Amino acid sequence: MALTADSLPSIAWLLPRLRACRVLSLLSFILLAALLLIWNLGYAAVPGSLLWAVLAFQMLPLLLLAPGIIGGHPRAHSWACFVVNLYFIQGVLAAFDPSKRLFGWLEILLSLSLFVSALLYTRWCAQYQRIGNTEEVQRR
Repeated sequence: MALTADSLPSIAWLLPRLRACRVLSLLSFILLAALLLIWNLGYAAVPGSLLWAVLAFQMLPLLLLAPGIIGGHPRAHSWACFVVNLYFIQGVLAAFDPSKRLFGWLEILLSLSLFVSALLYTRWCAQYQRIGNTEEVQRR
C-alpha cells in the first residue's frame, strides 16, 4: 500500500523528531564507542599483546559506520540497526557476569538507544523525502 500525501505527517511535525533522533543516534554512537574504548583500555582483563587486536575487532564495525552516522546519512543509520545488535548481544552476555555487570548494562542501554533512534531517523528521513517529492509533483 503506497502512502499518499494525505497519509504522510506534516513537515512541522517531522522536523523536530528528525533532529532529536539524529542527535540521540549520534550521541549514542559516540558514547558506545567511548564505552568500548574505556572498558578495553582500562578495565578488561585482556593480555597486552592481544589488547589492540580485541580493540580493533570491537571497534571496526563502528569505524566503518562512523562517516555515515556523523554525516547523517539514512542508509548508514539503517546499517547501524543491524550492526548494533552485535553490541547488544555482547552487553547481554557481559551483564550476566558479576565482574562486568555495569559494563554490560551500559552497553545494552546504549545499543538499544542507538537502535531505536537510528531506526526512527531512517523512517522519518524517508517520509521527509517523500513529502518533498509529493510537494514538488503537486507544484507542477
